[in-house]
Amino acid sequence: MTVAGYAADWPAPAGVRSWQTTRAGGLSDGSYSSLNLGLHVGDDAKAVAANRKRLRTDLNLPGEPVWLEQVHGARILRPDQGETGPADGAVTTRESAVLAVMTADCLPVLLTTKSGGIVGIAHAGWRGLAAGVLGAAVEALACEPSEILAWLGPAISEPAFEVGDEVRETFVAAGPAHARHFRRNARGRWQADLPALARRALAAAGVRAVYGNPACTYGDAERYFSHRREAPCGRMASLVWLESGAKR
Repeated sequence: MTVAGYAADWPAPAGVRSWQTTRAGGLSDGSYSSLNLGLHVGDDAKAVAANRKRLRTDLNLPGEPVWLEQVHGARILRPDQGETGPADGAVTTRESAVLAVMTADCLPVLLTTKSGGIVGIAHAGWRGLAAGVLGAAVEALACEPSEILAWLGPAISEPAFEVGDEVRETFVAAGPAHARHFRRNARGRWQADLPALARRALAAAGVRAVYGNPACTYGDAERYFSHRREAPCGRMASLVWLESGAKR
């Protein structure tokens, strides 16, 4: 295998497959080096197409991933029902349908249930979190939240994620307890803890089984793309799917 990455470290049931790419193992050059999977960031389209083909081949994916048109919102796509258009998450019960989100600092979140049979995914930047993308994804799974497992992938960490007053105020307006996830820095701005905000959103939706200890995309230039560190840059992909025969 040439595509670098790793499976999610969560107790997903048999038949639920996942993969988190890193920036290694592709054909792109420069700041997109090398496994850029995003067509929207200025990279050569032929290189991106070749990277996506390599991803499918090396992981032996059952089909082309559902590449979302991500807009930092809260819409969850249901491709099983023929839904299309901009969205920041998706759910499926269809075997061999590969769900994907692309990130380069935002937080990818994978979802499934203890019994399997359904998977979901969400792109959780601060705007999406504030808009309620994780609550919407949990609702779209249409099951008891206590049955849901979540995994948090690599994202920008609190020491690297500086934001202004407007970001903090957006969250605090939704609930004063959000304030504990913002630390004032020497410049009078705020360091935001994106994974902690995601865990709070999942807890508010009733999800307690949350796994993953997100690596910092900003701090690990060898493994991860980071928009804050090197824009323009490539995008990693987080993938989840039900393998054929998973429901038997």
